[in-house]
Amino acid sequence: MLKSDRWIKRMALEHKMIEPFVENLVRQGNISYGLSSYGYDIRVAEEFLVFTNLNTTVVDPKKFDESSFIRKTGDFCIIPPNSFALARSVEYFRIPRSVTAICLGKSTYARCGIVVNVTPLEAEWQGYLTIEVSNTTPLPAKIYANEGIAQLLFLESDEICSVSYADRKGKYQGQKGVVLPKL
Repeated sequence: MLKSDRWIKRMALEHKMIEPFVENLVRQGNISYGLSSYGYDIRVAEEFLVFTNLNTTVVDPKKFDESSFIRKTGDFCIIPPNSFALARSVEYFRIPRSVTAICLGKSTYARCGIVVNVTPLEAEWQGYLTIEVSNTTPLPAKIYANEGIAQLLFLESDEICSVSYADRKGKYQGQKGVVLPKL
């Protein structure tokens, strides 16, 4: 069942599911972030890995070449045309055993040809989210740090899962910064 703002607030405050937690939707002059009716709008932090093809490498998830990225830190990030950047969330998450969260990009960015991709937050996963931001346009695209990037929707099961992400010692458990693909 999709969870409401009251449930999200209770879980964030009592169980530290989201830290830091913003109790209201912040909008003025920002791409919105914080608690919404049935979700939570997450922010993108100030650290980015911008993909570059300077080395004309092959993108291989089994043997990812770190030199394909340029590290950027700041209030914004410019993503080259038809390229992407990896970033991380401002928020740290601790997902309860009976919950899965699904992440969807914000419409403000989608209307500009910017696509956000984050895999589901599984039961008992914790860490900062690694966020992929694709610029599908033929022009450079600007992403704003410390502002909204995507919305999480929380789904709670009426049963506890038999094996959680923590139980199977998932490879991205407890990630701290922008994390590249692992085998």
